[in-house]
Amino acid sequence: MSGALSGLLVADFSRVLAGPYATMLLADLGADVVKVERPGTGDDTRSWGPPHAGGDSTYFLAVNRNKRSIALDLRDPADLEVARALAGRADVLVENFRPGTMDRLGLGYDALRAANPGLVYCSVTGFGTGEGAGLPGYDLIVQAVGGLMSVTGEPDGPGTKAGVALVDVITGLHAALGVLAALRHRDATGEGQRVTVSLLSSLLSALTNLSSGYAAAGVVPAAMGNRHPSIVPYEVFRAADRPLVIAAGNDRQFGALCEVLGLDGLAADPCFATNAARVAHRDALVAQLDRALAARPAAEWFAALTAAGVPCGPINSVADAFSLAAGLGLRPIVGEGAAAQVANPIGLDVTPPEYRLPPPALGQDEQWVREILGG
Repeated sequence: MSGALSGLLVADFSRVLAGPYATMLLADLGADVVKVERPGTGDDTRSWGPPHAGGDSTYFLAVNRNKRSIALDLRDPADLEVARALAGRADVLVENFRPGTMDRLGLGYDALRAANPGLVYCSVTGFGTGEGAGLPGYDLIVQAVGGLMSVTGEPDGPGTKAGVALVDVITGLHAALGVLAALRHRDATGEGQRVTVSLLSSLLSALTNLSSGYAAAGVVPAAMGNRHPSIVPYEVFRAADRPLVIAAGNDRQFGALCEVLGLDGLAADPCFATNAARVAHRDALVAQLDRALAARPAAEWFAALTAAGVPCGPINSVADAFSLAAGLGLRPIVGEGAAAQVANPIGLDVTPPEYRLPPPALGQDEQWVREILGG
């Protein structure tokens, strides 16, 4: 079975996370992705460990399956010529060098599109190509200066990063979506185009209701721990043995919660009858819910509340989360042992994601690349 993007050649000049995540998504959907790496060291993430599996960094393994690797020193004229030939043959090029680097190498979009007018050229930057071009595009830095840390963690804390490089992942998703949109346009017109995404703009978009509150109403959000600024109850509570998350997003769910907890009449109390009232009287309501929930273990509440249609769940470890997904038939892991991978989350009935190749060893596909380039 051919993937949805079968027949497309992607020249992947990106490294670390945002770009490689985007190109892996394209590879999972059938594209041939050639990863261009530095000789000797390769992608930075090859050395980012522990943990390791089969001698490889699991960080590198996470975002580089279904790719082929060629090691090219872009300062070497002969290797640079191979890189240019690859770019000239490619349908898609993805890069995340500092702005201006690819232009200096003769690999910029303007230099390539004359010979390859159908090329979709995707540039991933930290802060765009204008005044922020020289700023280092690291996820942690963008979480800090982009506002995410200011709304994460406890109200009196110094600001907390997300537990994963979330901005890189979101930017990778935007990059892949932009490439697919540009390919759709190329299918209709034969014309390629440049796709640009930045970590900062991706984060500001991903802040959704918080960034909208600022843009439309001038409200500057602050950290609220596990609480939601606009919905109550929508946070972590204390059961008898462990924390339990409850997300009652409407009045019906709140009424069902009160019924299960035995808090008769609470849902009809004017202080709590509507979401706006519950937000205004958050502390008083949470205190009552905490007292009721402390009477039974989290697992018992989870079963009872779920049966009543109240969204809730325990705070799982990553291992617990994989077990839950497997129990729900989601097949979260493919392969076994050191070759095991986290499955692509996209389901397609006719052209599903494929797992054709394990993450490559550095430079292992030089012969394959040279053959498709005719040399």
